[in-house]
Amino acid sequence: MSQYFQIHPDDPQQRLMNQAVAIMRRGGVIVYPTDSCYALGCHLGDKAAMERIRRIRKLDDRHDFTLVCRDLSEISLYARIDNTAFRLIKNHTPGPYTFILKATAEVPRRSLTRRKTIGLRVPDSAIAQGLSTYLDDPIMSVTLIMPGEELPMTDRDEMLSRLGHDVDLVIDGGPCGIEPTTVVDLTDDSPRVVRRGLGSTQAFE
Repeated sequence: MSQYFQIHPDDPQQRLMNQAVAIMRRGGVIVYPTDSCYALGCHLGDKAAMERIRRIRKLDDRHDFTLVCRDLSEISLYARIDNTAFRLIKNHTPGPYTFILKATAEVPRRSLTRRKTIGLRVPDSAIAQGLSTYLDDPIMSVTLIMPGEELPMTDRDEMLSRLGHDVDLVIDGGPCGIEPTTVVDLTDDSPRVVRRGLGSTQAFE
């Protein structure tokens, strides 16, 4: 059975955060809260953990993972960002946005799309940012939506009963929503809204 931590959403307990990071460093898959939905996550570039997430979600190789970063400086390490894109990201970070950008060589090849792009975000969540900070790397992440379902999982007991044998840790950080992030493609000269979600799209249209 997976472990279960109840972590304060605004003031995460350092001891539990360190334990969660240790689980990811050992190849573990975790369930954790963000500012939009609960997500599945693992250590950046961990091939075996990524494949476990794909099996849980029944995802094919074309489904993109997102790098959940601690701050804007970490985004710039993994993506090529011009001045216009930087200003847009800065004005909307942290927040419920995923930005599609051209990847740098720091991103493991198995994490890239066929266009050599990567989705990155900085959630407005003390737990998500804290995990990335303690890990000293982004979290490879996908929304916790089970196969055949349209909405992400939100109930702690359901997560434990359905995923207890498939993940290594469930972090209960309190209520999360069911609306995913807004996805914005910044790989071309003009921003393109790929998916409308929780974040306002006004600045990108």
